[in-house]
Amino acid sequence: QVRLVESGGGLVQAGDSRRLSCAASGGTFSTYTMGWFRQAPGKEREFVAGISWNRYNTYYADSVKGRFTISRDNAKNTVYLQMNNLKSEDTAVYYCGAGRVHAQNVGFGDYWGQGTQVTVSS
Repeated sequence: QVRLVESGGGLVQAGDSRRLSCAASGGTFSTYTMGWFRQAPGKEREFVAGISWNRYNTYYADSVKGRFTISRDNAKNTVYLQMNNLKSEDTAVYYCGAGRVHAQNVGFGDYWGQGTQVTVSS
């Protein structure tokens, strides 16, 4: 069983930067693909970014490519999402997930965190 806890959300201004963290415990973090997803009010949860267990492969939704960066520190059992040049449309609850498949696979997500709210004011 892997427990995931996100942090770092809050209220920011458009154009600002913010770094989200997701700390894992209770399992072999370094063996999991990790992903960040988000859910805006009235919308379905959507993929944001993913990273392979060995950090070599990272991939992004088109809407955040060039602005967001996913990274992980397996020694600290933590995955990060650096968000730059935030826009109002980035407002959402951000979730991290752990899985054994590619993060864009519909079957991804053996474990999920509780989410952290990011609100971008324009």
